[in-house]
Amino acid sequence: MNIYKKIFLALFVIGTLFLLAFFLLPQILAVTYSSAKPEDLYAEETVAVKTEASVIEVKKANHVKRPEMMKAIYMTSCVAGTPSWRERLAKMIDDTEINSIVIDIKDYTGMVSYDTELLGFVKNSSCFVRDMKELLENLHARGIYVIGRVTVFQDSTYVKAHPDLAVKKKDGTIWKDRKGLSFIDVGATPYWDHMVTLAKKAHDDGFDEINFDYIRYPSDGDMTNIWFSQSPASTTKVANLERFFKHLRENIPQDKPIISGDLFGMTTTNSDDLNIGQKLEPALKYFDYVYPMVYPSHYPKTWHGFQNPAASPGEVIKIAMAGAVAKANNASTTPDKLCPWLQDFDLGATYTPAMVRAQIDSTYAVGLKCWLLWDAGNNYTPSALHKE
Repeated sequence: MNIYKKIFLALFVIGTLFLLAFFLLPQILAVTYSSAKPEDLYAEETVAVKTEASVIEVKKANHVKRPEMMKAIYMTSCVAGTPSWRERLAKMIDDTEINSIVIDIKDYTGMVSYDTELLGFVKNSSCFVRDMKELLENLHARGIYVIGRVTVFQDSTYVKAHPDLAVKKKDGTIWKDRKGLSFIDVGATPYWDHMVTLAKKAHDDGFDEINFDYIRYPSDGDMTNIWFSQSPASTTKVANLERFFKHLRENIPQDKPIISGDLFGMTTTNSDDLNIGQKLEPALKYFDYVYPMVYPSHYPKTWHGFQNPAASPGEVIKIAMAGAVAKANNASTTPDKLCPWLQDFDLGATYTPAMVRAQIDSTYAVGLKCWLLWDAGNNYTPSALHKE
């Protein structure tokens, strides 16, 4: 065989082997790989798809429907961040008629109590709830309705980042109240969206309702040296505050979350704005619920003839909330929006279980169905409550 034939034969053999490897080897490997059951392969593909999807999908939290007769207590972020302490309060809820709880999201410091994952919000280093979402899931599993409390215009943290939006002294420096706390000007519209963003995110994280507190102009401090640079001079405090209420209502979807507002207790009986811009009627117009803080200890001496209103809690609540009901009816809205904050702390008098219960009974006596108990130290009086 001459040299050319040998070369041709070698090339033929090499080409044949190449073609066999190219076409048959993948088939051989494919048969080897597909030795698992077809459904197992499909399951693996499905898991892969689900894994991919979980990266971009946002898990929506579960929510509890608001009880028709809501009965709530307040829990600070410090307590919420302490498992043993918060479990004590949760156990009290399990054992009594309480069915709802108010937890701080943003307190008087302006800092937030958990990781909201939002820009522009500073986490509270001293009172922080590391497992807030798990806490909310636990409370929901027990059938407890959860309200997130947001302190609004009292916000020293935001003032530090945005001093131009703060309440100022007449010389343009930052105004502070007697406790050294600063406020955002009610007319600072960029801050309004800051609150809307927080409310929506908190609802996505599991809070059933957002309760807005400190929705007012400041009151405790040198009121002779104060300047509201962000509030239009041509409008009143009442009108400016109502613009904020309206902004919340127009930018927070109905019931996602439910929104409520805290007002000074004397808004239920006074006709003026208490020099803080608060009137009951505008709040009733825009909030789903309004919570007047009718703590008997906060009423002045001789109010409605009481030498010491704190010593007559049942009577004070009856007068205050009857006034609220009348205002709601006159404003052509439902009194069912009204739920009073009641006193369960010693101020002006030592509060007994009977004094706490008298406030609850007076709430029912004027036709209202819901109430909230406040004690800043979270030391409540279970014996004032009915057993579950």
